[in-house]
Amino acid sequence: MPRFYCPVDLQPGAVLELPAGAARHAQVLRLQPGAVITLFNGQAQAPGVYGEYEATVTQMGRSNVQVRVGAFAAATREPARQVHLTLGVPANERMDWLVEKAAELGVATIQPLMTERSVLRLSGERADRKVAHWQSIAQAACEQCGGNRVPQIWPVQPFTAWLVQTGRAQHTGLLLSLRDGTQGLRGVSCGDEVTFVSGPEGGLSAQEEDAALAAGFAPVTLGPRVLRAETAALVALATMLV
Repeated sequence: MPRFYCPVDLQPGAVLELPAGAARHAQVLRLQPGAVITLFNGQAQAPGVYGEYEATVTQMGRSNVQVRVGAFAAATREPARQVHLTLGVPANERMDWLVEKAAELGVATIQPLMTERSVLRLSGERADRKVAHWQSIAQAACEQCGGNRVPQIWPVQPFTAWLVQTGRAQHTGLLLSLRDGTQGLRGVSCGDEVTFVSGPEGGLSAQEEDAALAAGFAPVTLGPRVLRAETAALVALATMLV
C-alpha cells in the first residue's frame, strides 16, 4: 500500500488535500478515486507512540489529490534508543546517501556541521536549500521504510558554535576518534539517548576533538580500519540502533 508523509493534523473522517509533494507522488502512481493509501504525519499520539492512518482517495485533480482519512493504527517501528547524529558534512552527493540510510536506520535527528577539514562549504541560502533537500530525502526514506517518525535535519552550523550552544552533553555524548587507546563503540554503555559526533573527510582536527572531549564527549572507535566519513557514521548508527 503506498505511504505518504502528510505533515498536518490527521483526524479520522476528515477530508483533506495532500501536500504538493505527496500529491505529485500519487499522480505518478496513477492512483484513482477509491484507492486505499497510508498517511503518517510524524507526530506521536502519546510519548513514544507513533502510527499511521488508512485513507481513501476521493478525488484526483490536475494538481491536487483529495483523500478521506480513515482509522488510526499504532505502528511504532522506531528504535528504543534515540541517536542524534552530529557530523561534518561529507562532500558531493554522499550526504544525500547518508541522510537516506540514516533515516532508514531510525536516526532521531541529524545536525550538519562545518568543521576545519570540511571540503563542502555551506552558508546562507545555499545551506538552507541543502537542509530542505536533505529533509525531503529523510521524508521519502520514511515513506519507503515504514518509519513513522521523520528525523529532523537541523540548520547547518560551524562546529565551534554548535559545541558552545550544546554545552556539556545532557545525555550520553560520544565522539568518533582514531586516537590510540580509544574504547570500541560496542563496549560502551550508551543509555537511551545519545549524541554521536563524527567528522568529515579527514576527521575532526585535534583542536576540535579536544574541545569536544572538554565538553564531556567520550571518544570511541569503530576498529583499526579507516572508513569513509559517510560509512563510519552509518556503521556507528547500525551498532547503536539495530
